Amino acid sequence: MGTGCNDESIFTCILPTSFLFLSLSFFFLERYYLFQHCLKNIEENEGGLNKFSRSYQSFGVHRCVDGGLYGKEWAPGAEALFLTGDFNNWNPISHPYKKMDYGKWELFIPPGPDGFCPVPHGSKLKVVIHSKTGETLYRISPWAKYVAPEGKNVNYDWIHWEPPLQYIRKHPAHKKPKSLRIYECHVGIASPEGKVASYKNFTYNVLPKIKNLGYNCIQLMAIMEHAYYASFGYQITSFFAASSRYGTPDDLKELIDIAHSMEITVLLDVVHSHASKNSEDGLNKFDGTDSCFFHSGPRGTHSLWDSRLFDYANWEVLRFLLSNLRWWIEEYGFDGFRFDGVTSMLYHHHGIGASFSGDYHEYFGLQVDEEALVYIMLANHMVHFLHPECLTIAEEVSGMPALGCSVAQGGCGFDYRLAMAIPDKWIQIIKELKDEDWDMGNIVFTLTNRRYKEKYIAYAESHDQALVGDKTLAFRLMDAEMYTNMSVISPLTSIIDRGLQLHKMIRLITHALGGEAYLNFMGNEFGHPEWLDFPRKGNNESYHYARRQFHLADDQHLRYIFLNEFDRDMNKLEERFGWLASPLAHVSEKHEDNKIIVFERANLLFIFNFHPHKSFPDYRVGTKTPGKYPFSLCFKYKIALDSDAPEYGGHSRLDHNSEYFSEQFSHNHRPNSLMVMYIPVRP
Repeated sequence: MGTGCNDESIFTCILPTSFLFLSLSFFFLERYYLFQHCLKNIEENEGGLNKFSRSYQSFGVHRCVDGGLYGKEWAPGAEALFLTGDFNNWNPISHPYKKMDYGKWELFIPPGPDGFCPVPHGSKLKVVIHSKTGETLYRISPWAKYVAPEGKNVNYDWIHWEPPLQYIRKHPAHKKPKSLRIYECHVGIASPEGKVASYKNFTYNVLPKIKNLGYNCIQLMAIMEHAYYASFGYQITSFFAASSRYGTPDDLKELIDIAHSMEITVLLDVVHSHASKNSEDGLNKFDGTDSCFFHSGPRGTHSLWDSRLFDYANWEVLRFLLSNLRWWIEEYGFDGFRFDGVTSMLYHHHGIGASFSGDYHEYFGLQVDEEALVYIMLANHMVHFLHPECLTIAEEVSGMPALGCSVAQGGCGFDYRLAMAIPDKWIQIIKELKDEDWDMGNIVFTLTNRRYKEKYIAYAESHDQALVGDKTLAFRLMDAEMYTNMSVISPLTSIIDRGLQLHKMIRLITHALGGEAYLNFMGNEFGHPEWLDFPRKGNNESYHYARRQFHLADDQHLRYIFLNEFDRDMNKLEERFGWLASPLAHVSEKHEDNKIIVFERANLLFIFNFHPHKSFPDYRVGTKTPGKYPFSLCFKYKIALDSDAPEYGGHSRLDHNSEYFSEQFSHNHRPNSLMVMYIPVRP
């Protein structure tokens, strides 16, 4: 057969690929088997996943129908348990729990002589634990619904929260939005004042701004109670308690209810990857041992975060975490979750010192924590099975395959994963490259490099870039001149001009090309001029940088308004055309010399000129869809959004009344093309 391969050589050529495919199939099948095995055990031993994940209805303390009080805890390392508090004048032994099987304890206190609950709403409680080492420990129930510090005390108190009149939702949750435009936000900093802002402030002052900006989803950070404010909500102490520093549980329920009335989806930034090391007001050493909810020994501590790591193979830990998700959905009305620290969960090395190259061997093998992976699969399965309209997002940096595929396909089951390489790429470009050295092909590659059939959330920057020690895009682009030259009365310097234009272009190309959803951190839409720093010893407990100066975007005399208006109209355009819910964009041009990027998505033609000092008259671009021909009834090409428009701080170099005619003239492998009369230089 001349130079052709014989059968043996053909087999040799395809063997490595076939072997890799079979190896990957084995790992996915194994993961799915482990998931099914765990799910089957729950069905057989707990009466089903629905009942198992509603354990918040029995664990903790609850008022009974007859006015009594029922309590239940899991403390396998304890010798004895008691309930104490205001109700019994803090007698540490008068109300003992009864020991049950598998480390569980329960107690029943009959109603008082008047028929009312012996533990009134708003009174303080503690679980008293006699450990096996002879210690007497005062602990907050892991299932506590409300905790708060008293006065200037550092430690939090458990406050019994069962108000006689429960908050009643007025507005139903709506269906999942097809195009997800997420506003990442923190209630406590959502005010220009140097203080901890409230749920009420967010509801009535911030939600209308978010709605006006065209975002249809908010991602609430730092809601799960955390004793240390400066942890940004990532050192959780009470998993079932909404943070009391912003207000009451009813205030949060109202916030979510009002958001739903505005057709805004509400996501919770959930932290199930680790927990605070606090023992006085946290989960750590709840029963006097270093295990209980966590691995004992070195495996139970995250060396970088100085926090405790859950034992996901433990039956009661699964009960606790799955019930925690149900609680936030059913009690508060959250529409889903953004899971933090998924990379840390997936690997025994927690991503510490690991540089992921994309080689598949990095994602399969002994380094993978299959117990945590099965929990993730269970969590996503439960959320989607019991609440189909809820959605889940993974914050995961390694690129684990099938993270965004369904559990039935052997995936982890997330609806979306964050495209975490995109903000890193923009930082690297701005820090390291001259404008004339920007690589169009590399930009396009980073924005389009995502796994097939997995949905990604694109973002140019998030809260990570806003924190002290890092810089936002606006600050990297304009730096100190933001303090002196953002007034429209002052001269437009080259630095401010360049910064304004690139800020808009970077966000638009990321929005339109980078994924199937888009995310922005509060304030970054208008180029917030300061970093984010919570009160701590290192800054003399100052709140000066723990705030968002929304008023800057409303001031007609400041250039922040240009960025704010552009962000709003960018979102409104997406709402109209739905490019995030459309198939992947077709990139027809990434011209290195001209610094031009052209692509089509959702019946829109996007043209970007990143050249620092060159405009292009009569520039031909390819397109699939024919535009308007003379004397024919075809589609028109007209300008839909122009970053150079004066209302966005541009130079008004394009005529918005112009119509563009396409020809049946192929260009850049597209069947049609049109001549753009003028593509202005990017300052």
